[in-house]
Amino acid sequence: MWSSIINAIGNGNAVLNDIVWGWPAIVLILGTGLLLSIRSKFLQLRKFGDSFSSTIGKTIKGMSGKKEKNKDSKGVSQFEAFAAAISGTVGTGNIIGVTSAIITGGPGAVFWMWVSAFFGMVTNYSENLLGLYYRKRNKNGEFSGGAFYYIANGMKWKWLGYVAAAFCLFAAIGMSGVQTNKISGTVADSLNMAFNFNNMTTVKLVIGIIVAIVTALVIIGGIKRIGRVASILVPFMSVLFITLALIIILMHVTAVPAAFAMIFKYAFGYRAAAGGIFGYAFSQVIRKGMARGVFSNEAGLGSSVIAHSASETREPVKQGLWGIFEVFFDTFIICTLAALMILTAYSDGNGGLTLTAEVVDSSAVLSAFMNNLGVFGVVAFSIILPLFAFTTILAWSYYGEKATEFFFQWLGEKGQAIAVLVFKIIYVLLIVASAVIESDLAWALSDTANGLMAIPNLICLVVLSGQVVKVTKNYYDRKKGIDVEPMLSAYPEQNEEFKEYIKAHQEG
Repeated sequence: MWSSIINAIGNGNAVLNDIVWGWPAIVLILGTGLLLSIRSKFLQLRKFGDSFSSTIGKTIKGMSGKKEKNKDSKGVSQFEAFAAAISGTVGTGNIIGVTSAIITGGPGAVFWMWVSAFFGMVTNYSENLLGLYYRKRNKNGEFSGGAFYYIANGMKWKWLGYVAAAFCLFAAIGMSGVQTNKISGTVADSLNMAFNFNNMTTVKLVIGIIVAIVTALVIIGGIKRIGRVASILVPFMSVLFITLALIIILMHVTAVPAAFAMIFKYAFGYRAAAGGIFGYAFSQVIRKGMARGVFSNEAGLGSSVIAHSASETREPVKQGLWGIFEVFFDTFIICTLAALMILTAYSDGNGGLTLTAEVVDSSAVLSAFMNNLGVFGVVAFSIILPLFAFTTILAWSYYGEKATEFFFQWLGEKGQAIAVLVFKIIYVLLIVASAVIESDLAWALSDTANGLMAIPNLICLVVLSGQVVKVTKNYYDRKKGIDVEPMLSAYPEQNEEFKEYIKAHQEG
């Protein structure tokens, strides 16, 4: 009975996924990024230095956004907002997702991840800018923003805002399912290697219960606690993964040129051409690369903007610049290292791979760590992947919470509070259930949910692209000393309040 239901869900989702991630969606993702790049005069290139120096560079120098946040603030610092957002993007998609894309779409899928990320940098910048510009402040002094806010209040399509919020709810549950599934699978496999357990389902269930309990303890504290936890875990897990991935790559350094050759060869080479430019083989490479790229960096989904919108900064452009670095770090650094690690570790020495379509993505990554780093590699992987996944679970709980809050705003404050509480309970319970479902189904459902969430957001980004340009120009005009009225919020009263805040806190 249960297996029949699972099969029915899988078959139905497969049909929907083919529609959601068909050529129209791919064109919409790339087209939106291209349009925003052209209208902003390729801001992701022109302002990349500014993005680095005024965001993570400033943090490294010891001048993080934490200092600009006062004690009574209801929001989070710029860095905490960034950490919460990137904890939602830097997840299993960066390691397992990249490996899955290579196995199913070939090495050429990595190239299309890069393409997705290049345009995704300006897409994510635009999302963050609009998120802060159209966000609203509640009676408790907390900021709420996201794609549903700028769709409803910027594009003035309130019905589509509700649709976007509903899709975000599904995406949050789907993303949590994928991350929990990989935590239980990875930890259970590692424990099985050490202790040879017989009943793996029970082990996974216990792991799911533990993850659910820890998640509940964190999300009770809202975005401030999520931001604090993320600001500690994200740097640690990122540095650990980067270090170990570089070690494995250096152990196979002679295979690095061949790895890059495979990426470009299978992105444009004979296999792609054999099916015609719109043939099945080529479309699979692009679709897997684009789907995993969006799944990884989330540019175009309208998800990470929800965390960024909680930032205490009043300047939309300043938080937008964090979005550029976020996508760069997520895809061009983390995902590229993951891809090179797999391509070099599994190189056959003749310009090909020893990986086959039958290999399970998580097993391939675990084997790469174990074969190259021994027992230490297994332990390290058993730490890295759960951390990546857990921080993503935390971030998406907040995204789902804000989507619920928006969707049920017609119930009033008390009704919203009840709806949010119900969501949190369901979210935690589903973490337990997700620990034991099949990996492939978890990925497929999450892919579909992400695609559905992206559609209304991308449409709105196209419509409001002119507004992105205006707010960006306004900020840099003021930086040059030109006397223009600051564009800080779409709402006149809030705009005036933000102007006073900037003067008082010398933010600029």
